[in-house]
Amino acid sequence: MKTIEHWIGGKATAGASTRTAPVWNPATGQQQAQVVLGTAGDVDDAVRAARAAFADWSQSSLSRRAKVLFAFRELVNRHIDDLAEVVSDEHGKVVSDARGEVQRGLEVVEFACGIPHLLKGDFSDQVSTGVDSYSFREPLGVVAGITPFNFPVMVPMWMHPIAIACGNTFVLKPSERDPSASVLVAQLWAEAGLPDGVFNVVHGDKESVDALLDHPDVAAVSFVGSTPIARYIHQRGTANGKRVQALGGAKNHAIVLPDADLDYASDHLVASAFGSAGERCMAISATVAVGDAGAALVEAVSAKAAAVKVGPGRDATSEMGPVVTSAARDRIVGFIDSGERQGARITVDGRGLVVPGYEDGFFVGPTVVDEVTPGMDVYREEIFGPVLSVLRAETVDHAIRLVNANPYGNGTAIFTSSGEAARRFQRGVQVGMIGINVPIPVPMAYYSFGGWKDSLFGDKHVHGPEGISFYTRAKVITARWPHVSHPAGASYHFPTSS
Repeated sequence: MKTIEHWIGGKATAGASTRTAPVWNPATGQQQAQVVLGTAGDVDDAVRAARAAFADWSQSSLSRRAKVLFAFRELVNRHIDDLAEVVSDEHGKVVSDARGEVQRGLEVVEFACGIPHLLKGDFSDQVSTGVDSYSFREPLGVVAGITPFNFPVMVPMWMHPIAIACGNTFVLKPSERDPSASVLVAQLWAEAGLPDGVFNVVHGDKESVDALLDHPDVAAVSFVGSTPIARYIHQRGTANGKRVQALGGAKNHAIVLPDADLDYASDHLVASAFGSAGERCMAISATVAVGDAGAALVEAVSAKAAAVKVGPGRDATSEMGPVVTSAARDRIVGFIDSGERQGARITVDGRGLVVPGYEDGFFVGPTVVDEVTPGMDVYREEIFGPVLSVLRAETVDHAIRLVNANPYGNGTAIFTSSGEAARRFQRGVQVGMIGINVPIPVPMAYYSFGGWKDSLFGDKHVHGPEGISFYTRAKVITARWPHVSHPAGASYHFPTSS
């Protein structure tokens, strides 16, 4: 049985771990490896290695950092297929989808390659007679990332390239469900010339997470996951004096107006709801049909959902793979059962799907649930699976009220040919990321990613300009260089410009 180990101080190690967790192949339902679950001692080893590396890395030139980042970028690009296959084998998503995940992570690396420009400070000449004022930003120290199973390459890359480019050192606690990609990324960092200890990986569960949140030498924590855990991470981390950004769950809505191109909208709704088996924090899980758009929309979406090719992620003909574990499958089926019991109409039923040759795999087929109301569990809860709920609204304003009444505020979309309706929607919804005829509005790396309400705890989004701000702190200097032969007289009143 293959054992997946930590990466601490530039090498693989099992550390002090005596516990392990299974790593499954979701397509076959068979265990393919085991991962060591770190102890508080393992976390301390990683943090000490990162702390030791910080002394040199934080003082390294911007040119040196950029060279390492450019080398890392080339290595990731060269190994896209290797990373995608590892993700597919442990997560279950199809290889083409996993390849797209790596590409979006690579865009953040490319953004971070511009660190000499991104860390430029400000300078004001002669703010007072003979006095200049200027500012620059410095790294925080050891920072940590706690990341989810659904994007084992992309989500960590929202964090560590920017943190490292800013001069910090990094400890990553990836999901124990699909841990191998993080170790491969660590090896690529080392090959790129990153000094030992700057990037570390500690696998584990709650014990490792709590150790990071409590460790006095961890200055900041970035997290992506469910809302209950995000709230916990934020509360415990900030109570320990850390800077925390904790991205939580989502219930992303797509509003479809009667004037929308129905074929276009239904194509994109099906892709966004069922791609990666719905295990995306930006997946569309609730569609609001406005006015008389409902019947035709449900018919079109149901026909296309039923035609989705479900199979193992390594099969190039598969459009959707299995979900990550048997527990996830059972949870998703439970929500479909609940919707049916509470009065919704199942127009496409993915329960009980069996893929020939993969009878033990963790498969749930695309599911469309119509006539959903806001009080139903299938709408209120974050299902994180291939389930699309359809609600009805009389007007755009009614749809906006539905979106705003939901506690999540991650992403949303509107399908329409009306610029006026789109503008009213984008200004009215209380959501962090909005798509107009774009179902999955994940911002490019030079913007920041993050939601509102229960989808974000903390005041900074990830990557982009807010990522630079999160991983650094400012210094402002006021300087005077008086002539030695004419010293300035000191004043006892509050300093003012003159």
